[in-house]
Amino acid sequence: MTPAPPHGGAEPGDGWDGRWEQALRELELDVAAAERLLAAAHLPDVDEVTARRWRPPAGLGPLPAPLRERAQALLDHQLDLARRAAEAMTLARRQLAAADALRTRPAAVPVFVDTQA
Repeated sequence: MTPAPPHGGAEPGDGWDGRWEQALRELELDVAAAERLLAAAHLPDVDEVTARRWRPPAGLGPLPAPLRERAQALLDHQLDLARRAAEAMTLARRQLAAADALRTRPAAVPVFVDTQA
């Protein structure tokens, strides 16, 4: 593996910067997918989320200075999305509690009858 070049030592799209651009692009796609799920008020199976968990590629080295602004904007977007997802979960819990409070009778409880006796 080639060591990371010194700060600013690679052209955008090549080598070191290119690996960072690809890593950021993957994160941006994942954030966009999460944004669509939140907008649709639908969450995928936990297995699907776990399988898609992003891991940084090995050997990236320090973030190139020209990509700092893009990375910061992506981080800000992720944090905003996490905040909105937490708000959506809180709202869903409140709506569930309100629906339960409106029930005129308790939820159905299964009853088993032994017909063999």
